[in-house]
Amino acid sequence: MKYHLFRKITRMYVIVIFVLVGCVPAPPAPHGAVPDPYQIEWQKMEYYMFVHFSPNTFTDVEWGDGKEDPKVFYPTQLDCRQWAAIAKAAGMKGIIVTAKHHDGFCLWPSKYSTHTVRESLWKDGKGDILRELSDACREYGVKFGVYLSPWDRNHPTYGTAEYNQVFANTLNEVLSSYGEIFEQWFDGANGEGPDGRMQAYDWDLFHQTVYRNQPQAIIFSDVGPGCRWMGNERGVAGETNWSTMNVEGFEPGRGAPSTRILNSGEQDGKAWVPAETDVSIRPGWFYSASTDDRVKSLAKLMDIYYTSVGRNSNLLLNVPPDRRGLIHPNDSARLMEFRRAIEEAFAVDLAKDARITADHTRGKSSRYGTKNLTDGKFDTYWTTDDHQLSASLEIDFGKMQTFNRLLLQEYIPLGQRVKTFSVEYWDGGGWQSVTNQTTIGYKRILRFPTITAQKLKVTIVESLACPALNRVGVFNAPDIDQ
Repeated sequence: MKYHLFRKITRMYVIVIFVLVGCVPAPPAPHGAVPDPYQIEWQKMEYYMFVHFSPNTFTDVEWGDGKEDPKVFYPTQLDCRQWAAIAKAAGMKGIIVTAKHHDGFCLWPSKYSTHTVRESLWKDGKGDILRELSDACREYGVKFGVYLSPWDRNHPTYGTAEYNQVFANTLNEVLSSYGEIFEQWFDGANGEGPDGRMQAYDWDLFHQTVYRNQPQAIIFSDVGPGCRWMGNERGVAGETNWSTMNVEGFEPGRGAPSTRILNSGEQDGKAWVPAETDVSIRPGWFYSASTDDRVKSLAKLMDIYYTSVGRNSNLLLNVPPDRRGLIHPNDSARLMEFRRAIEEAFAVDLAKDARITADHTRGKSSRYGTKNLTDGKFDTYWTTDDHQLSASLEIDFGKMQTFNRLLLQEYIPLGQRVKTFSVEYWDGGGWQSVTNQTTIGYKRILRFPTITAQKLKVTIVESLACPALNRVGVFNAPDIDQ
């Protein structure tokens, strides 16, 4: 008798659980172009180091002509472990090195060139910077990436049909020899300058070579396909910044979309090509002793952080080694200040202990509720029913709080959705406007004059599909002197 009663009660619990689970609405369908898993992991990196290092470091020029004597390349104390240690200590997640710049000089002993470290005096021609740097990156737990310019001002076949295969062979050599590559960096430079030889680049061949060796690698160029240049070298992504863009019919360099489109992306673009902001910590890309006292100020770097990472873009900050082959102390010290300033700005999230309510939640289900906005998990999110394209989130701190930063993140595996939103605070008698903005994307950080209030409200005014946010954060960042 007890056995049958137990079975009956168990069946009832199973039915109740089945009914409750059945009431949870399905998640939203992805909208438009969406990132692949490698692009999502790349976006989470947010901030990493660019390293420009070549004979230009020793000739004090930005673009070498390929005629320089390779013996001029002679770093006396080169230490890639120092680069990696500094990147790690600065909070950077990777290093991309100029393995081959426009002058054609290779930082490894390539069998497809006679303009390499093999022909230099460094280590009597027996060195390999890519080997040393890739090993150092693994040791310090930062990812390794490479820049190889398709333009080659030294190679005799450049400007002929033969060169495309030479460059593909060069790519294959690098991408098969140094472990995992997180990003392959291309630009579209092609015979710039007077009487420069032009090359009809075979981008399909180049991309196939990358993916055959490194299927997870993010390919950077004006039009991706993994991520895109955002149109300037000042560190300023568009306030409106879609991660989608139309790339059909375009190519890197002269055939790229306008800088306006590169800077802001395109709503309903058919390809997911998120922005990467590349900028140098110094006035130039390569080291020059004349710029030792012109390292960007902490205030300027923080501005760049907010106009890159804070505008749905990753930040690739160039830190060029000096003629010793070491990162200069001025650059290193500023990077450490930069990390501390970022950490201090976002040390205390006032939203974590606040009560957050929404005027719409998908199926009124806790699975898609506002608790997901502060749980620290990437794959949980607040969202609305499919037809609900506008909604408000009210953040009640429970007491007066002082703040000047708002951080928002969309759940990008479902695509980028939010087109416009507004922010208001409660002054005790009514809602007062803070700002009206456009896109959010992977991460949006708003700066505004310091406010003291008990409540803050974020209203999604217009969304291309039901909005889906996985984080809201509110902070009071300290002022930084110029």
